Amino acid sequence: MKIRLTTTVCATAALALVLAGCGSDSGGSASSGTGDYRVLVLGGLSADGVLADNAATSVNSAKASVDFANELGGVGGRKVTIEVIDDAADPTAAVTKLRAAISKGKPDLVLNSGPSTVAEATLPILNQNKILSFNIGPTETSSDPAKFPLNFDLSPGPGDQIAAYIPYLKEKGYAKVGILHGNSSYGEAYGAASEKAYAQEGVDVTANKEYDVAALDMTAQVEAIKATRPDALVLDAYGAPLGYVLKSIEKVGWDIPVIGNTSVAATGLISTPPPSGVLGTDQVKNLLMQVYASTKHDASATAVNEAVARMKKHGPIKATLILAYNYDALPLVVAAAEAAGSTDAGKIAKALETPAVQDKAKTAIINHYGFTSEAHHPSDIQKEFAFIPPSAIKDGQYQ
Repeated sequence: MKIRLTTTVCATAALALVLAGCGSDSGGSASSGTGDYRVLVLGGLSADGVLADNAATSVNSAKASVDFANELGGVGGRKVTIEVIDDAADPTAAVTKLRAAISKGKPDLVLNSGPSTVAEATLPILNQNKILSFNIGPTETSSDPAKFPLNFDLSPGPGDQIAAYIPYLKEKGYAKVGILHGNSSYGEAYGAASEKAYAQEGVDVTANKEYDVAALDMTAQVEAIKATRPDALVLDAYGAPLGYVLKSIEKVGWDIPVIGNTSVAATGLISTPPPSGVLGTDQVKNLLMQVYASTKHDASATAVNEAVARMKKHGPIKATLILAYNYDALPLVVAAAEAAGSTDAGKIAKALETPAVQDKAKTAIINHYGFTSEAHHPSDIQKEFAFIPPSAIKDGQYQ
């Protein structure tokens, strides 16, 4: 089963005016194939809190990717260089700074560090200027080659994550599940798509409850799901709401397997011991969470460990490797340029759609992306995921 879930992000009127003023470039593909292969990476390095740590990890992975590409001989024999733009995770700032950078000379490749609002704002500009790009903040249309033929989403959509639950639930014998999710746009979409996917695969959803992400107690929702007697609870929660959900489960004395999505895995609370976290407490004794296999340390995973080592050369890894997609960008481009015999953006994009190129690319965060001519997003990647208990994080990986 394959599900692709996307969420529409509405641009503000002010942003629409900015985009309307973007001029298009009729000069063809970015860069001619001589000189350095120029990479531009956007990231909200000056954003608040966790967004800054996420952006730092994303930018760090992009720098490490450039190092790796140069170790491989560059892109089409061209040395790879990188420029970092701090967009403060703000779409308007990203638009302004990207346009200014392009006016000084088009880069060959642009990477972003999320969130999806930044992708929504910048992809039209990159498309107008015919610049190859990789995106870690998927939007409703970002992976559609008909709209953005030179863009590829590195981040799987929630639907790909949900699909990975099915074989796990069946392996564990969980025939009945309850779903608890937030009332954010992502949470609502996640809850609806999960219920549909499970029903299609013969897993009974006994209850599907929503909580207010601004609430401080989720006891009512937890009790309502408990009353339906599911075998396991599937949980969507991120940040402070996760702590309140876990407290509510403990409050009602519910001893049930809890399977958290990647939002749960990205919340520092569960990898931090008391008093600031809950690692090692009864609140997480039944918790498993969905991660990429690369996010869990494995001494035998040579490619991932080499990626971590390259990233550490550029500074501490402040978030988990789930934010390190950009590490895979240049290995993909190197393989595509070799197959195409060119560093032309259009030819690289076409080569990236072929399985042979994806198989040859020395990626580490995700092993095989599954891009096609119909969809520029990861596909059929259920095997990339693992379900693990909370643990301490070191160098971006659960231990």
